[in-house]
Amino acid sequence: MARKTRSAGGQARKQAQRSQGARKKRRGSGYPRAGMGPIRRWLPSWRVVLATFLAFVTLGIGGLVGLYVTTEIPEADEFALAQRTTVYYTDGETELGAFSELNRSSVPLDQISTDLQHAVIASEDASFYENAGIDLRGIARALWNNIQGKPLQGGSTLTQQYVERYYIGTTTSLPGKVKEAILAIKIDREQSKDEVLENYLNTIYFGRGAYGVEAAAQAYFGVSAAELDLGQSAMLAGIIPAPSAWDPSVNPDRAEQRFDRVLALMVEEGWITQADADSASFPSVLEPDNDNAFAGTNGYLMDAARAELLANGFSEQELATAGYKIITTINPQMQQAAVDAVAGLPEDRPENNHVGLLSVDPRNGEIYAMYGGPDYLERQRNSATQDRAQGGSTFKAFGVVEAMDQGMSPEETFDSPAQYTVDNPGGEDIVFNNVDQRSYADVPLTELTARSLNTGFIELNEELGPHNTMEMAIKLGLPEGTPGLDAGVGNVLGSASPTGAEMARAFGTLANEGERVTPHIVREVLDRDGNRLYTGDTSSERVISAETAQLSTYVLSHTLQPGGTGADAALPGRPAAGKTGTSSGPMSAWFAAYVPQMVTVVDMYAIADDGSEAVLEPFGGLYQIAGGNLPAQVWHDYMVAATEGMEVIEFPDVTSLLADRKPTPTYEPPTYEPTTEEPTEEETTEEPTEEPTEEPTTPEPTEEPTTPEPTEEPTEEPTEGPTEGPTETTPEDPENNNAGRSGGPPGRPDNPGDRGNR
Repeated sequence: MARKTRSAGGQARKQAQRSQGARKKRRGSGYPRAGMGPIRRWLPSWRVVLATFLAFVTLGIGGLVGLYVTTEIPEADEFALAQRTTVYYTDGETELGAFSELNRSSVPLDQISTDLQHAVIASEDASFYENAGIDLRGIARALWNNIQGKPLQGGSTLTQQYVERYYIGTTTSLPGKVKEAILAIKIDREQSKDEVLENYLNTIYFGRGAYGVEAAAQAYFGVSAAELDLGQSAMLAGIIPAPSAWDPSVNPDRAEQRFDRVLALMVEEGWITQADADSASFPSVLEPDNDNAFAGTNGYLMDAARAELLANGFSEQELATAGYKIITTINPQMQQAAVDAVAGLPEDRPENNHVGLLSVDPRNGEIYAMYGGPDYLERQRNSATQDRAQGGSTFKAFGVVEAMDQGMSPEETFDSPAQYTVDNPGGEDIVFNNVDQRSYADVPLTELTARSLNTGFIELNEELGPHNTMEMAIKLGLPEGTPGLDAGVGNVLGSASPTGAEMARAFGTLANEGERVTPHIVREVLDRDGNRLYTGDTSSERVISAETAQLSTYVLSHTLQPGGTGADAALPGRPAAGKTGTSSGPMSAWFAAYVPQMVTVVDMYAIADDGSEAVLEPFGGLYQIAGGNLPAQVWHDYMVAATEGMEVIEFPDVTSLLADRKPTPTYEPPTYEPTTEEPTEEETTEEPTEEPTEEPTTPEPTEEPTTPEPTEEPTEEPTEGPTEGPTETTPEDPENNNAGRSGGPPGRPDNPGDRGNR
């Protein structure tokens, strides 16, 4: 019995030991906590949470104290002097211009209107005279608004803004903002409020190149800072966050909204009475002074560079004040060649005649040269990148490319009657005409392109499918929304109105053997420390096959060969391909052509007094302006100078490709020898000809049935290739240098079939 009792006691001791060990283990980790529910037993106690929080707060305060002690107020940053942004040519050394001519005049606080002082304080930092350089409530309020998805707000005090502008430059990183806050506290302790306010008002940017309130007062109102009234002060204070965008001359509605806001805040803060606010009126401002950096032809280059950077995330204020180094793609020698080529036009050129020129490297999209007009300060519309003009027969190039893409032979033949009618189920039939009112039979596509025969291209477009031609134009580089671009059968004659830059992109795709690039004028942007902030997009995308592009170039090269509408523009010793274009009226004339390393587009158009398109009045002794005369002259003169010293690169050899593409077999009509007594059909149908692709396929009647040849008159120089057709003595062909439309003076014809002259 005793043994049983001892045994039971031993078991109890062992159980107690196990329980004690378990308690020790629980005390070691603390979890799970005894006496708690299944979830709370694993959650930390409030003591642990509080202790952890206090530890982090202590560490944070210690870190901030350390930063405060070790942070010294630096010398005024160069940003306080607002470095100008300089634009360079492609060599990175030759200056092209600058975005802002700095205008700064510092004045003491007692020479600054008290209305202006109070307006800025009310708008930017209402607690300026009470806070210690930072406003924790303002920071918390801004953070909460931002978290809620409301319009983004900043929590910076006026002192923090002053630190940012005067000492450390613009910063958005968390470490930068922490440093900014510490400096603001330190400066608030070491400088008086009046000193901070004076320095702030003398360094803040107000737009129009004006730094400081004295320069701003002069720029906007023509008065000194001391003379600013309440209305003027409220307007200036209101535009501080975005002065270039909210300038009343740019956005008057937004400027007035900000004006009202400032007055309301001034009343709220007790700086003025409601009666004062009600009596204040929105002030009139002076027109902005023209920036001389934008004068002349270079102004268009400067504006294009600025527009490109704004579209890629830069702000107006950054470009005006950040001291960037912008390196463009513009070659100074080529740019001068472009200016000289346009200046070489006849002196009697009408005032409403405009010319644009854009020259691009088709391999990477970099713009070599651009002529947007004679003086940007006189006209702020770029003739090469912004103005639009009907493309005319340059659109026949898109038909050629689509034909090659569908597997057609460059020697495929087409009839081109003087007049051709297309059924229009939805209305009246559409009649198209050849410009010279002549008929041509069995014309190879190469010659059809060289002569730019309208009705033959309409037949080609019917076979290709007009919607396919439109899609090809878009694929090569035209925007889908190009005005006038549609899927009508006449689209191949160019009633759509692209810009010169868009056409350069499209033709550049052919020069780059099917790979499309985006023309751009900025190569790179460097900050004041030499860090690269931006690089132009040089990427390419294949949109058509190399075979299609090469064969298209082969066809288009006939334009610049003897007999072609652009023969006079041919470059000595250098192959080129392209297309002339003259619209109805004519309202416009184009020459778009390229060599392997350079595509250049020249457009000429006229603008009426009311801003609408106008007829191109002839000048320089010409009967009519056409793509093959003056635009071709400008293209030629520029290209000769621009390609000087450039390697001569031949277009790819397409001999094997031509061998794989045979034209549709043709039927040989019988021929009759007038000297024979009774010619037989066998005699004529069995005899082959030397050039079967050049011969007529069917005995189609023409307007001149007595002449079996496709041209009405023999050319001065018989050739195996395309012949010139009408000579300069016949005014029917607008692509010849002294050409004009027969049947009356230039004007928009009622017949839509006259679109797309040569």
